[in-house]
Amino acid sequence: MRITGYRSLTTVHRWGRPVGDVNGVIAGGVTEVPIVLVETDSGLTGVGLGAHPGVDRVFPALEGRDPRAVTALYDRMLAFVFKAGHNGAAFGTIGALDMALWDLKAKAAGEPLWRTLGAADRFVPGYASGLEYALSDDELVRLYERWAERGFTGAKVKGGLDVDRDAKRLVAVRDVLRVNSDRPAVMYDVNEAWGRHQAVRLAHRVEEQVDLTWIEEPVRRWDVAGHRAVASGIRSAVASGENLTGLEQYRHLLDADAVGVVQAGSVWGVTHFLRVAVLALGRDLPVSPVGYNANPLAHAAAAVPNHLVTEIQDLALPVGLTADQEITDGGLRLGDAPGLGIEVDEALIAAQRESGTWADAAGPHVRPADAGLRLAPHRGATTSEGGLSQRDRGATIAEDGALQRDRSAEAAPHRAAGTGEGD
Repeated sequence: MRITGYRSLTTVHRWGRPVGDVNGVIAGGVTEVPIVLVETDSGLTGVGLGAHPGVDRVFPALEGRDPRAVTALYDRMLAFVFKAGHNGAAFGTIGALDMALWDLKAKAAGEPLWRTLGAADRFVPGYASGLEYALSDDELVRLYERWAERGFTGAKVKGGLDVDRDAKRLVAVRDVLRVNSDRPAVMYDVNEAWGRHQAVRLAHRVEEQVDLTWIEEPVRRWDVAGHRAVASGIRSAVASGENLTGLEQYRHLLDADAVGVVQAGSVWGVTHFLRVAVLALGRDLPVSPVGYNANPLAHAAAAVPNHLVTEIQDLALPVGLTADQEITDGGLRLGDAPGLGIEVDEALIAAQRESGTWADAAGPHVRPADAGLRLAPHRGATTSEGGLSQRDRGATIAEDGALQRDRSAEAAPHRAAGTGEGD
């Protein structure tokens, strides 16, 4: 089996509510989901999810190769971006292609990826996480009641601007989940919004009001001393790692004993997660993958011995995608469909004209100028209903109409020339 080409397309996820964090919000609740389809001469197609702007540069590392040699091809892709480095967009491109290669490997074996990776159990423990920062307090409760109905005993709440508001919301979510557990796990994610000079003090204020399981990204992702200060100064664990792009970026954090829960971003691919899990296992630390559409890392999470819990961000799937998985009993029950179990309806994706972007200036992927430099919260940092104030986000929330940019969702084909090599 040889790789012959790829196609790239984009669908959308309709959240049905504003989504974001302390850095910004997409008010229209529609975000893009990039897809890369890796084709082979066997007729099998691998599905990868996540942004891949550097695919033209990276794909030559794969063309004509046997996709079943996934780990070797992963390192080959890294080698192809050696001089410029594999950070940022390049790492995302490698991750999306890597995901498609693992999908192909399991499809070629005629089995689900969790079985190919050696997992004994198809169930993956999860926690609920709604990117719910802009919701009012009542809306927040209603959102997590839906997760409680699915048996969840843990949830994450976004915050960082007003810690008193955050503590109130953490308590509310905890109380919702008490239908399933006497002591639910509540996680607090501030998305790098604090500086080292304030993080311990602010975290203490929250911990005075609610027992936290972990606090996530309390300071900048690369701030080893800051992470260490927080880890040694609070009761809960510190979780971080979702925005680290390469094992070398974890090394100093782990050497300093600055992280208690090691995270990895779903869009960085399966191989990256597996390697991060081994790195964490060598330190007797648990690993937790950060969520993404259709939960592609769940198969890998099922196979590693130090998996703690997987983030699940929504009960619905993007337009045109189906997945052989069930959200139930507080986690994901993976199915028996070969590969990732994700099917792509290209006709449905091409027919929908809606669009959205995480990179909108008002969204969570653009860091506010005053992040980490806020001396004190302003009055009116929340609306009268408990939702997010536009003024204190430092940017105007994107209106629905701003998300309706014309963008073709049709596949852009690329065919690689055959090498003539045998299987």
